[in-house]
Amino acid sequence: MNKTKKPFVLAIPPWIVLGALALLTPIFLFWTVQNLNKQKEDMIRLLTEKGAALIRSFEAGTRTGMAGMMGSRGGGFELQRLLTETAQQQDIVYIIVTDDRGTILAHNDPARIGEMHGTELDLERISKLESVEWRQVTDSQGTDVFEVFRRFSPTRPPGRGPYGGRMRGSWHRDSSEWDQKDGGEIIFLGLDMGPLDAARKEDMRHTLLMSSVLLLSGFAGVVLLFLAQAYRAARSSLTRIQAFSDRVVENMPVGLIVVDENNKAVSLNRAAEEILAVTEERILASPEAVPREMSDMASRLKPGEREVIQEEMTCRHGDGRVLYLDVSISLLQDDGGKVMGHLILFRDMTEVQALKREIETSRRLASLGRLAAGIAHEIRNPLSSIKGFATYFRERYKENHEDRSTAEIMIREVDRLNRVISQLLDFTRPMDLHKKPVSVQVLIQHSLKMIERQASSGGVVIRADTGSCIGQITVDFDKISQILLNLYLNALEAMGNGGTLTVSCSEGTGNQGLKISVTDTGSGIEKQHLEHVFDPYFTTKQTGTGLGLAIVHKIIEAHGGEVRVDSEAGLGTTVSLYLPKS
Repeated sequence: MNKTKKPFVLAIPPWIVLGALALLTPIFLFWTVQNLNKQKEDMIRLLTEKGAALIRSFEAGTRTGMAGMMGSRGGGFELQRLLTETAQQQDIVYIIVTDDRGTILAHNDPARIGEMHGTELDLERISKLESVEWRQVTDSQGTDVFEVFRRFSPTRPPGRGPYGGRMRGSWHRDSSEWDQKDGGEIIFLGLDMGPLDAARKEDMRHTLLMSSVLLLSGFAGVVLLFLAQAYRAARSSLTRIQAFSDRVVENMPVGLIVVDENNKAVSLNRAAEEILAVTEERILASPEAVPREMSDMASRLKPGEREVIQEEMTCRHGDGRVLYLDVSISLLQDDGGKVMGHLILFRDMTEVQALKREIETSRRLASLGRLAAGIAHEIRNPLSSIKGFATYFRERYKENHEDRSTAEIMIREVDRLNRVISQLLDFTRPMDLHKKPVSVQVLIQHSLKMIERQASSGGVVIRADTGSCIGQITVDFDKISQILLNLYLNALEAMGNGGTLTVSCSEGTGNQGLKISVTDTGSGIEKQHLEHVFDPYFTTKQTGTGLGLAIVHKIIEAHGGEVRVDSEAGLGTTVSLYLPKS
């Protein structure tokens, strides 16, 4: 009862004030701008019509003067005088007649005759206009002038000169006759914008005043409507807010645990159960169910010190997995400052940590690729020299079996190093595909021809089951042939004592399009090695580079496909390629 009563206005939430202003201001601003634009358009239309009427009036005076001139003997029509007298009317700043090059032929100020005017306009086009155009200019005294212009074309009866007969002193003060080609004159009429500008500014002030009044009235109406509805909404809002907060806590994507002052959990949400792999009953029944790392972190939070602490931690809980968690802990206090417990929020960062490791691995591989690309050229040059000398010595000492054998070993090793460098460059170089539609059967048969002799000499039987693949596939022919050849060579090496190499083709499922499988009956791959077969430089062969399957995976991935390896030690290996058809 002793509290000071706040003014009524302060009970209005600020967001209502801002919302009403944000809603009403654009409406009335639009209305004001529309009115101002309408007033400006009306002024332009009024000045344009006035200028057109004055031009027509001037042309009518010209026709009358020419008619009088033709009816009199020895008389001359003083068009300059008519122009000067017409320009003395109120609101007319000047009247100018020019030719189609901008030379002033007549001006209400005779001293300006012979000067240039309107040269920045397309005078040749304007000299053919039947309707008026306008622009706003500033004269030499700095006055705003509304200028109307078009072709100057009074009715021309037949006779000499553009207006018939002889026109003495028509345009030039010191010329008794003006005789030019017909149809190249332009009339410019300048009107004083001062009175209309003053009227328009007065209308603008009135419009702005009305807009302000209407804006304030609308704003007051919105606020009053809100205050009328606020009381009715308050009671139902409390219930909805409580239900909503419970639902938010239950469905929020981060784990939440509330513990009391004895470090016993009193509440948790569904995300906490899933992350920690524990049930609500277990964690509420036992204080030890809360991870010890979280309890230790909460014990460091003292009243009056830091309100929130945040750390990343690892803990092992639930099903025994190692969890990487981002944990935030804050105090729960009552109005008197007494600690009621702690609020623990945490997110599972296990996948993020795995991604970080993958990114770091990729970064190292990228660095290695740049290094390999940089030194590949320097390595190949001496290798070419070594191979050249080895070939020379093989031919020179071909009669000496031991020396010839040594030279051949050198040549084979140089070729192997060149293959390693080529594979390394293929793996690190950005993939550039040249796709075109090819027949699947032609693709497989072409790749098998390259290993027929090697398979026959090794006692390997080749079986091709491609009868079900009669369509085409859009791929890079050379890259897919390289993949298949790589898989064939791996299979032949795995079947050192002979066996069967089977190449099959079938329609894939879903978006996989086409499936090509390469199966051998060789030594197979140990189970613990299967997850690493696509890792660069991973190999179980003494002479392998560890890049073959890594390159296969990269090319298939560039085609938008997928590669899978199924193998069992001692029973053989199947590599399946899934490629989209287009």
